Amino acid sequence: MVAASSVPVAVELAGRIAAFEMSEVRPQVSGLIKRRLFDEGSIVRAGQTLYEIDPRLFRAATAEANANLNSARANAEATRLRAERLKPLAEAQAVGMQEYTDAVAAARQAEAAVQQVRAQVQTANVNLQFTRVPAPITGRIGRSLFTVGALVTGNQAEPLAVIQGVDPVFVDIQQSSADLLALRRSLTEGGGAVPASTSVRLILEDGTEYGPRGAVQFSEVMVNASTGTVTLRARFPNPDGLLLPGMFVRARFDQAINTGAILVPQAAVTRNARGEASVFVVDAGNKATERKVTADRAVGADWVVTSGLQPGDKVIVQGLAKIRPGAPIRPVPASKPQVIAAPKSDTKG
Repeated sequence: MVAASSVPVAVELAGRIAAFEMSEVRPQVSGLIKRRLFDEGSIVRAGQTLYEIDPRLFRAATAEANANLNSARANAEATRLRAERLKPLAEAQAVGMQEYTDAVAAARQAEAAVQQVRAQVQTANVNLQFTRVPAPITGRIGRSLFTVGALVTGNQAEPLAVIQGVDPVFVDIQQSSADLLALRRSLTEGGGAVPASTSVRLILEDGTEYGPRGAVQFSEVMVNASTGTVTLRARFPNPDGLLLPGMFVRARFDQAINTGAILVPQAAVTRNARGEASVFVVDAGNKATERKVTADRAVGADWVVTSGLQPGDKVIVQGLAKIRPGAPIRPVPASKPQVIAAPKSDTKG
């Protein structure tokens, strides 16, 4: 007698490893690369200096800006003192009011000039700091695309190097939009399915299973027009760096749980030449009746039957080779041990 049970809807889909973070290292000032301060292929830390651009011109620009600031401050001080001296004279009408007004305006202009030159000093200091190119993120850095002595510019398109964060990593999984639509319809329309956990197992290219489990992060909200697939993204820890960006893998996870599935031993299911599945059940009159069922996938030693059977149906699992539709049946639970009697001896003399 079969009964409804909860069976996970397991899927295995193709996926590809993607870096958790990726940053292209670019210069922000122009100049010649003086030093490279990292090993290609190594792990670099955020803020670590990767390249040094020749700083001599930027140091000179900083010194010039500081000198201009000192000159502007001196001029501002002189114009302020002159305006202060003319104030009592203007009040006593010893000098013209226009002369005093001009002196006050000149003092204010000199103070504004100080602020402008101070901003130039800050810009020069920032540009000097940019001669040391830091790592924007922590991750594994690739090969250096520029060597010592190369001329780089602040607006160049090509990066100096690329850093990829590899712990953790993302796995981009491709699923057919039709399969995803059927699953969501089953979840929303009460088709006996409920959401499952987001735990994901990973099968590597050599067929081995990756140890740590991952978790589904999100599903894209649009379908790829060229492939008809939706991308699911899972996140995996990668402390040993075994998973590399660009690697192809297989992802296995339970996308839902079918709460109304019926498990039938594989031996009880037969298929015709068209691949259609059927089973023999015992009807109310204890006679064998063939019934077509839908059995699309297996779980262990059982087929998952999603239609064609109802809880309480008695499915025949043994002796199928001798059974014909309408044959009388004496049903016995499959779990009950069979008692085989010894053959009777012939007593006739």
